[in-house]
Amino acid sequence: LYLRKLKQTIMMELNYKMLAIAALVPLVMGFLWYGPMLFKNAWMKEMGFTEESLKGGNMALIFGLSYVFSFFAATFLQTVVIHQFAVQSVLLGEPGFTEGTGEAYTYLQDFMNTYGDRFRTFKHGALHGAMTGLFLVLPVMGTNALFERKSLKYVAINVGYWTVTLALMGGILCQYA
Repeated sequence: LYLRKLKQTIMMELNYKMLAIAALVPLVMGFLWYGPMLFKNAWMKEMGFTEESLKGGNMALIFGLSYVFSFFAATFLQTVVIHQFAVQSVLLGEPGFTEGTGEAYTYLQDFMNTYGDRFRTFKHGALHGAMTGLFLVLPVMGTNALFERKSLKYVAINVGYWTVTLALMGGILCQYA
């Protein structure tokens, strides 16, 4: 009951349709990035894969879980690229907010009426998506690569993929969610 009431009173909600669309971006980009048009051969060499070694995987499971993970990433990214989520999150615990009453709720309504459309462009979302790639994905993957004794080329291929992918996802979510 609390969650239902909370959902009814919150002005910013997750846009599940756009999350589902944005979650397709990593699959499409993966097809291009790791495919023959771009980095397939370099990536396979860095991973020690051959055409033969890539056969036989459960592709339905791989693509299905990849989509689920991409949906998780899109859900988080939407709250990063749309700054109005941050304002709302600061006010959530204030008295009366979840009931749609109180000073904080009124403040958020006024705030959204005045600033609800600020920084809601593809370009702005792409900037924050790319920043997420460089300042979150790079340190995580770079650290793993150091301990796994992977090459700089390996890091560049994979971080490049995620930076471009998150930029596209961020742009879509910021502009259309």
